[in-house]
Amino acid sequence: MFRFLRKHGLLLAVLLTLIALYHFQQPCVNVSSSHQIHKDRASGRKYNRDEPLIFIGGMPRSGTTLARAMLDAHPEIRCGEETRVVPRILQMRQQWKRSAKESMRLEEAGVTDEVLNEAISSFILEVVIKHGDSASRLCNKDPFTLKSAVYLSQLFPNAKFLFMVRDGRATVHSIISRKVTITGFDLTSYRQCLERWNTAIQTMNNQCEELGPDKCLRVYYEQLVLKPKEWMTKILTFLGIPWNDVVLHHEQLINKPGGISLSKVERSSDQVIKPVYLDALTKWVGQIPSEVVEEMAKIAPMLAVLGYDPLANPPSYGKPDAIVANNTLKIQKDSKKWQSKAQQVLQHSKSQDLKDSPNT
Repeated sequence: MFRFLRKHGLLLAVLLTLIALYHFQQPCVNVSSSHQIHKDRASGRKYNRDEPLIFIGGMPRSGTTLARAMLDAHPEIRCGEETRVVPRILQMRQQWKRSAKESMRLEEAGVTDEVLNEAISSFILEVVIKHGDSASRLCNKDPFTLKSAVYLSQLFPNAKFLFMVRDGRATVHSIISRKVTITGFDLTSYRQCLERWNTAIQTMNNQCEELGPDKCLRVYYEQLVLKPKEWMTKILTFLGIPWNDVVLHHEQLINKPGGISLSKVERSSDQVIKPVYLDALTKWVGQIPSEVVEEMAKIAPMLAVLGYDPLANPPSYGKPDAIVANNTLKIQKDSKKWQSKAQQVLQHSKSQDLKDSPNT
């Protein structure tokens, strides 16, 4: 417990402050609404827990950055870079709820579920509102938030969730080859990482199923890459947002004024500067140890649950749209130009130790 408090002390202090403010402000809350009002100072717009937020999640290296970049291109949507604090605050709440002693301590101190939910929702809403420009629809992309999708839906009843799904073999190969450190993942072992992927993705899939298709949409990374127009149409229809062709050309808005900002410490930033292309789909083929490949169905049963053939090497994900095939040829032809752009985006990232999650 001491180590947990030491690691998350700042978040805990902020949360306790929000709880205190919640108690202090109660007499002033409008009786017609049970939710606190949050104001974006720049635009003057007011928000509360009824806001139709968009949450993008899934395993790291599963296309969450691509999805948010394509949505960020839409003039009505603002996602922005990962915050990292949202999954951490959710993890803190899970820690408390798992311990009967801690739950009793909170109850005895007057920190009921209602108070805690109001404080946590206020924290999350403030983070989402303030970490980027104002927009008609606000979006948060933090991969592991999907592990708490049902709870988030209780906090934000009008929120919708995009669950990014990718072939676990490709996800794990990307995690290992790009040295993406995730708590609990042994980057020297494909077997162990696939087992950890299976556990995490099962939790997220269960959360998505519990929410149902009106609240949670599974977006298959391979299909988004192969058929971006078809899948962006599905996504925008699901979100109730009108179509705009600009979502198919996100690369034209990267790091432009009023466009799409990229983090220098997110491992996917050097990839989403490019138009949608095919090269990343099957890089894992031939890279996984043969003894792991032979036991794939047993090691990662969620592959089959999600519709992937664990015995297919290489798999057939489908035929790409012509525009994607052309993008891929152009990128391959001008590889030096794209490498140079990637280096410019990530010029400060080498000194950073990126961690994709506090816990899996």
